[in-house]
Amino acid sequence: MSDLADLDALSSRELHDLAVHRARHHMDLAFLWELLRALPAGEAAAGRPEHAQADAMKLSLLIGDAIDAGDEDVADALRPLYLDYLTKHRADLDEIWRHMHDQDQQKPEHSGA
Repeated sequence: MSDLADLDALSSRELHDLAVHRARHHMDLAFLWELLRALPAGEAAAGRPEHAQADAMKLSLLIGDAIDAGDEDVADALRPLYLDYLTKHRADLDEIWRHMHDQDQQKPEHSGA
């Protein structure tokens, strides 16, 4: 996982999840702040300048977008930011990756009933 080729093979959404999870795990506020600052540009690059303007005006929406980033187009636009961050912190990515997947496996299954 720590190899750049391994990171590049991940989807933008997976890169986002890994980067945000690592930043939250290590309380890396500098990266989260950088992500918050980059989000309006990511929204604009994804073809939604009106959403970028709204995000810039409403910090709570911006924080939610940074942590969740549910839109693949925005994740694609921010892909270089995620790759740069994860490459700088490759030493602990295997541990973070395992931790993320352990959490996913512990989530209860929701039934349709």
